Amino acid sequence: MARVLVVGAGLTGGACAALLRGAALGRIAVWEKARGAGGPGTRRGAARRGAARRGAARRGAARRLVSSRLVSSLTGCRAGGRMSTSRSAQDAACTADLGAQYVTLETARAGSRRSFYEELLSHGILKPLTAPIEGMVVKEGSCNYVAPQGISSVVKYYLKQSAGADVFYEQHVTHVSLRDGKWEVFRKMGPPEQFDIVILTMPVPQILQLQGDIVNIINESQKQQLESASYSSRYALGLFYEAGTRIDVPWAAQYITDNPCIRFISIDNKKRNIESPEIGPSVVVHTTVTFGSEHLDSDPAEVQRLILSHLERIVPSLPKPVSIKCQKWRYSQVTKAVPSCLGQMILHTQPLLICGGDGFTRSSFDGCIDSAMSLAEAVKSHL
Repeated sequence: MARVLVVGAGLTGGACAALLRGAALGRIAVWEKARGAGGPGTRRGAARRGAARRGAARRGAARRLVSSRLVSSLTGCRAGGRMSTSRSAQDAACTADLGAQYVTLETARAGSRRSFYEELLSHGILKPLTAPIEGMVVKEGSCNYVAPQGISSVVKYYLKQSAGADVFYEQHVTHVSLRDGKWEVFRKMGPPEQFDIVILTMPVPQILQLQGDIVNIINESQKQQLESASYSSRYALGLFYEAGTRIDVPWAAQYITDNPCIRFISIDNKKRNIESPEIGPSVVVHTTVTFGSEHLDSDPAEVQRLILSHLERIVPSLPKPVSIKCQKWRYSQVTKAVPSCLGQMILHTQPLLICGGDGFTRSSFDGCIDSAMSLAEAVKSHL
């Protein structure tokens, strides 16, 4: 039985692991660089599986005291980012999606992907977006959905559907090399491990940063293709409030067209239709791509100050939050995908080393699912 490693617990990695369920494989391991499912910036204290499960009881009390980090997400959204959900340091029930804001289904182009939407809707992972979004352009025949439990619940659902995949977080892969007909994969923390099949689903620039034999395994043509992929960058801000705080605006979210810093603002709990007097509201702010690029390497505290100053001008009535989180999305959305690839690229055949993700399709729910299906099909045909 082949031992498989999926690098990256984002939407593509999670869906790929689920699609490989039932194939003639041994245990599937999923290694994620961040602290939880969905990608960069995921909160501390995300549930861990596999070996981490053995220490859960011992660490549980301590983990509840640790403040959460920012969130991310990556779906068919109109305001970009990655795919995970952040919690307020003061109230774990107060959450915010700092990446993808909603998922868009274009019914005329759905094809085989429609079943993925139907499955998520039937389990309550997705629900129709009914809250008012000012400035949103709705295409004819399209449907928009939100994730009431946070956008990371989509990825968590697929990881659960993988039927026993061992998911490990804070596993930063650094080297991939050949040893005795297997892939030896190194990480910053922990010893290297060997696998028969390795599936890379991280952003394309991070694939090119890997060291070891993979540097020479990627041929010149493949390298040129991978290097041609490009991403936009932006910042996201999450503002968390105490229970009972009122945010008096007539919209749940709003696209901003006349500000050099801010592109999108969302009253996140209102947008997800989970307003409750017992849970504080949260506000999400996305910057423009231009602002993100210009301040990509700026001091985070200064970036946060600039965003807040613009936000105060746009919504002067906003109350003071109890906590704020600032997330930098270096790889927010794909602006140019790897060319001449149908959702994946095989770097080595025997043993199999393959890469995929939205960088090989497009930054949308459909793009990630297309890549996951292409990856799973390639792995199954290899068997």
